[in-house]
Amino acid sequence: MFQDLSDKLHDALRHLRGQAVISEKNITQSMDDIRTALLDADVNYEIVEDFVATVRTECLGEKVLRSVSPGQQAVKIVHDKLVELMGEAEAPLLDGAKPNIILMCGLHGSGKTTTSAKLALMLKKKGKKVLLAACDVYRPAAIDQLEVLGQEIEVPVFAERNVADVPGIAARALEQAKRDNVDYLILDTAGRLQIDEPMVQELVQVKKVTNAAEILLVADAALGQQAVSVAKHFHDALQLTGIVLTKLDGDARGGAALSIRKVTSCPVKFAGQGEKLDELDIFYPDRMASRILGMGDVVSLVEKAAEKFDQEEAAKLEAKFKKNAFDFDDFLSQLRQMSKLGGMESILKFLPGGEKLADMPEFDSKKFKYMEAIICSMNKKERENAELIDMPRRRRIAKGSGRPVDEVSQLIKQFLMMKKMMKNTGLINQLLGGGGRPGGMMPPRMPGLGGGGFGGFGGFGGFGGGRGSNYTPPKKKRRK
Repeated sequence: MFQDLSDKLHDALRHLRGQAVISEKNITQSMDDIRTALLDADVNYEIVEDFVATVRTECLGEKVLRSVSPGQQAVKIVHDKLVELMGEAEAPLLDGAKPNIILMCGLHGSGKTTTSAKLALMLKKKGKKVLLAACDVYRPAAIDQLEVLGQEIEVPVFAERNVADVPGIAARALEQAKRDNVDYLILDTAGRLQIDEPMVQELVQVKKVTNAAEILLVADAALGQQAVSVAKHFHDALQLTGIVLTKLDGDARGGAALSIRKVTSCPVKFAGQGEKLDELDIFYPDRMASRILGMGDVVSLVEKAAEKFDQEEAAKLEAKFKKNAFDFDDFLSQLRQMSKLGGMESILKFLPGGEKLADMPEFDSKKFKYMEAIICSMNKKERENAELIDMPRRRRIAKGSGRPVDEVSQLIKQFLMMKKMMKNTGLINQLLGGGGRPGGMMPPRMPGLGGGGFGGFGGFGGFGGGRGSNYTPPKKKRRK
């Protein structure tokens, strides 16, 4: 996400970070680089000029000049201005009298139907009762698509086939929502072009008959300035209350996210970060600014972990750590817990500098799949006691997993070394992350976030929070 912009801003700010004194001379080049980075990211020209001028003025101000670390203070100013540009704080959905009506609109192909289902799932997880309404009568199979998605997330769908009166469908969906006492009614409408005035007026009528208080524009982030233009057009016609940026995970530039709030005065409320139905996130401007500047987004990672990880499983693992009874089944469980967050590659993207680490040639996310294949090729006794695995067993496991014998031997060697290290009380406490959380896997600690999160696993993947297989215990002093 925003990789091109992030890389260019990182290079531009690198010159400032180590400066003991900020002056006109050393800030000019950085400001020029920031301007170029933002323009290349397809950010609105006027916004870029205003942003650079403001940052320059504040960087040369009294606060920075008197700062203990002027370079770092200048970077903080850039961060704060990015947050200000994107909206300063998250913008929650309106939550008034039942049912709260959400009207989804946007261009053809922007992802309205999928986003409607994603939003319904998000609200359902928060304990809200939701009804989806199929108001797209123009696109073939649009109603079928919404019904299939509704079944997948177990949310009811109101649909009328062979009916062309869209405002009428919306009105009857509202009546159904009132009868069912739902908290949110989400209206999935047809895509339309900016120049298609009759279609836009149809949305105006839907808004009027339902009295929709929440009108969300679903915009493709990859469109850059075109997405901003689309937002402005829809806002003029419907008075949007918010924007959902889709396909943000595939947007290397970031122009839409940085421009759309300033141009339209509409907050970005959600960000689509993948194709799965649970991959819709609340848009936090401060967290997004941190990720753009390569500072990571640890808070979001911890929130995802709290949602995905099995608390009961974590408690069992903690007890095993304390008894030094950790086996390959437990290790496999931890690998699968990680995959719930999208795997190590996904986790790294939330960590400071993690995107660059994930792009390094020596980083291979497939290593974890290979480990899983090897463990799955072991029998029950071998998983429980790794010391049983002699060379004939290793050959059988290698054949079953499709991995070289050397790789099987290396995994077993590192696993046994980790168990040996865990006998050290200090290391067990370190792996537990201080709060009785195995491997730092549960909030507020996470794998690799300081301390020893995933410390014992560091050697397996060549990266981790603590000491891996390259750790050598200190030699005991001989008695004289």
